[in-house]
Amino acid sequence: MNVTQLLRAFRKGSRASFVMALWGAFALSTAASAQNVIEDVAVAKGAAGRTTLTFALKTPLAAAPSVFAIATPPRLVLDFANTTSVGKATNEVTDSVLRSYNVVQAQGRTRVVLNLVKSQSYEVKSEGNKFAVTLFDAPGTAVTDSAPETGRFTASTKTEGATFALRDVDFRRGQAGEGRVIVDLSDANSGIDIKPQGKVLIVDFLRTQVPRNLERKLDVSDFGTPVVLVDTFTQGNNTRMVIEPKGLWEHSAYQTDNRLIIEVKPIVEDPNKLTQGSRPGYKGEKLSLNFQDIAVRSVLQVIGDFTGLNIIVSDTVTGNVTLRLKDVPWDQALDLVMQARSLDMRKNGNVVWIAPKEELALKEKQELEAKAQVADIEPLRTEIFQLNYQKADDVRRMLLPGAGGGGQSGASSGGSGGGVLSKRGSATIDARTNMVIVQDTPAKLAEVRALIQRIDISVKQVLIEARVVIADDKFSRQLGARFGIGAGVYNNGRNIGITGTPIADPNQANVPGTGIATGFSPSSYYWRIKPDTQTGALTGEYINSVPYNVNLPVSNPAGTLAMTFLNLGNGNLVNLELSAAEAANRGKVISSPRVVATNNTKSSISQGQEFKLRVSGGVGGQSSVVTIRAVLGLDVTPQITPDGRVILDVDVTKDSIAGFQDGSPIVNTRRVSTKVIVNNGDTAVLGGIYEEVITDSTDKVPVLGDLPAVGNLFKRTNRGTDKQELLIFLTPRIITDSTGTVN
Repeated sequence: MNVTQLLRAFRKGSRASFVMALWGAFALSTAASAQNVIEDVAVAKGAAGRTTLTFALKTPLAAAPSVFAIATPPRLVLDFANTTSVGKATNEVTDSVLRSYNVVQAQGRTRVVLNLVKSQSYEVKSEGNKFAVTLFDAPGTAVTDSAPETGRFTASTKTEGATFALRDVDFRRGQAGEGRVIVDLSDANSGIDIKPQGKVLIVDFLRTQVPRNLERKLDVSDFGTPVVLVDTFTQGNNTRMVIEPKGLWEHSAYQTDNRLIIEVKPIVEDPNKLTQGSRPGYKGEKLSLNFQDIAVRSVLQVIGDFTGLNIIVSDTVTGNVTLRLKDVPWDQALDLVMQARSLDMRKNGNVVWIAPKEELALKEKQELEAKAQVADIEPLRTEIFQLNYQKADDVRRMLLPGAGGGGQSGASSGGSGGGVLSKRGSATIDARTNMVIVQDTPAKLAEVRALIQRIDISVKQVLIEARVVIADDKFSRQLGARFGIGAGVYNNGRNIGITGTPIADPNQANVPGTGIATGFSPSSYYWRIKPDTQTGALTGEYINSVPYNVNLPVSNPAGTLAMTFLNLGNGNLVNLELSAAEAANRGKVISSPRVVATNNTKSSISQGQEFKLRVSGGVGGQSSVVTIRAVLGLDVTPQITPDGRVILDVDVTKDSIAGFQDGSPIVNTRRVSTKVIVNNGDTAVLGGIYEEVITDSTDKVPVLGDLPAVGNLFKRTNRGTDKQELLIFLTPRIITDSTGTVN
């Protein structure tokens, strides 16, 4: 085991502070030269499970080494004062109680750490230039797992005999590309243990059963998240879930009532960060350091051994530091040391270069200047790019912002800069074959190639279906009556009386309502006195109509009921006609325009009528032509989001001609303009308008129409209800491939 493994083994809790403090005490020793050397270490397996390590030294020990044991994890530590070692730092051992041992040197002292399988008793013996340590089982010692205990996410608050169950296991993709494993529990108090183990994440549900239908492997690699596989199975009295991610990832978990959500997020590797992850602050393993006036280079070596990083320290890094750190992340400790000595670092993979800030800045400046000089003299190459989906001229403008024509570089064409090509590069196009011809350095050509591979791809399309529904419900009821009375006295064989005036005869205006009945049927013909317009003498004429005193019928009645009462003896006549109409109309108009639109491109479709009107009185007295449109139209711009939803900037119009006034059309306009987010294949209600018109009108004869019961003969009533509702729906469907398949 090397120093890295040693320090990692002591990173937990107080034992890390204790061991690192002891190791830091080595720095307090004087700079006296070592008087002894550990030349060899031999491991022998004895009877009754006794394992002996024998240290062969150059000279006999002046003082026995100090020995102390650590129970969790089981280790035995030996400190040899004024001693160095010539052996390997890490030594693996195949033994039932000893895994390996580690030899660490620091300022004239040597520490040997024995990594045990289980806690052991020991005895030491010194004889000449040899020192032996014998390990054996302590009475009553049980074999235990040496791995440190992992803290549980939640501990069960119920009795030991209580059991739980999983209700459901689901997987979803988050908006940021994270994988979400959603587990429904039977009880919110279920015990849960979450711990990373190697390249997987282990979730143990304590005293929990899983139904047979949930005991399965979920292949979720198609979701495009770091999670590849979710395996749920029974393990004894518990249920274990193994989440297998890929690449760099980090996890988080939270529980709401009976639902547990485990998120596995991707990590974008930053080569300039010591530790990867999205969480702020320091995330390295904790260590403790206690040094007095120790060389900075030695501290950096300790941190390098602890982390396993390859640290290169510049020769200009000098000086000593004094620090006491307890249980701090190692990346924070490194940051503090560099700040104390005005140092900086550059990380490349697993190698960290540490030097003064001025030295790093000067070196980077020199490197950039050297690259710029090479770029000015580097030979140019020409490469032809065949485009499939992009237009050649659009790509050229991307490479040369502000360029006016092909073959002009960004500098010579007065471009705004920021293009992919260098100042020596140029780009021309062949519009006939849709090719871009680029001339530049090999490095810039590689950038152009990568850019074209990213942007020259097919664009997704969306089928948008709008539905405009106009529903109306009309109801009307009309009641009307016509009522007439003819009465008079009998004189010389004629019946003289007063009757009504037929409204349908325009010649009877302002004519006295007297009439003389003849031998004709009183219900068909009447003789009426009419004054002569010249002499004023009274003349008579026959009329073929029924004279009514009250004429309030229903127009276009659905049914009429007429009665006539006649007394032939005295010529009295009563005419009564009742008319009624009731109508109920329900209608629905559905208009459904559809259009296919490319992602982030506006599309339109319309159908209807256009009217062109000439309007005079414009500028200079000239007439102009105005276009009035009454169309069913759909204007939409879709945008497909990375999570499969669609953002729609939409304008739906449903116009109709209501009539004409002075030769100009009257247009009823129905329109909605909005921006919505809709799931693929879902239907959204963009808007709606509801109208209701209630009418209640009465035409009647004054005074007589207000009489109870009898007043109905002297009036006409009209009651109606007109309801209309407008609803506009929108459904987007993403077309998945060039064959037109709708997803």
